[in-house]
Amino acid sequence: MAAVKFWTRKKFKGKAALKKKINPTRIPIEKKESVRWLENLKQSTQLLDHPGRCIHIGDRESDIYDLFCAAQEIGTHFLIRTCFDRLAGDGDHTIADAMDEVAVKGLHRIEVRDSNADPDQAILEIRYRKIRVLPPIGKQKRYPALTLTEIHAEERGTPKNRKKIDWKLITDLPVGSRTDGIEKLEWNALRWKIEVFHKILKSGCKAEESKLRTAQRLTNLISLFCILSWRVFWMTMLNRSAPIARQSG
Repeated sequence: MAAVKFWTRKKFKGKAALKKKINPTRIPIEKKESVRWLENLKQSTQLLDHPGRCIHIGDRESDIYDLFCAAQEIGTHFLIRTCFDRLAGDGDHTIADAMDEVAVKGLHRIEVRDSNADPDQAILEIRYRKIRVLPPIGKQKRYPALTLTEIHAEERGTPKNRKKIDWKLITDLPVGSRTDGIEKLEWNALRWKIEVFHKILKSGCKAEESKLRTAQRLTNLISLFCILSWRVFWMTMLNRSAPIARQSG
């Protein structure tokens, strides 16, 4: 909410169609839609005015090396679910190769739901390692190598009624114990609250069904919906965490 941006595509084409014509790794980040992740990081950090206390949590779409470098440049932190298996060390192996050598550092039990929405439990094997990560080959002249920590949480066994959990996270924050690793996993789980916010925005306020004549009117309406959705979300989370609390005054 600290860096909301309204934008639209000139042409609506999927990533698969785009990759047939161009090599996305050769295009500067400034010319990609993904530049919005960097803009969000910079703008929200600036508004919160304390970069060292900010931790930017993102899904696999924000697994962007440019973002890692931007965070280091402004002195803020990140915790990202990875999408790419990057080159590591001296470039003769990848992050996955390096993590294959790491022994399990501990176990963590979590509550989940299966495909039928029934409650279930999963036992995760936690591994972590500090790794020298190299930029993509096409960006090695622009960006330096970074020392980051990779965290893997893989479920023991194979569940029957749901997909096996296999989380891979990367962060610039220190992870020196099982407790640190679990903390980062719990922080990553908070990201799903963003989905709740968007559900309120789309299903509750029905923002996608708005039929206004101009883009400016639509922008104004969605801005109001964002405020309403945040308040509904806040009250929902408050009711879950403190159901007997009452607001006074």
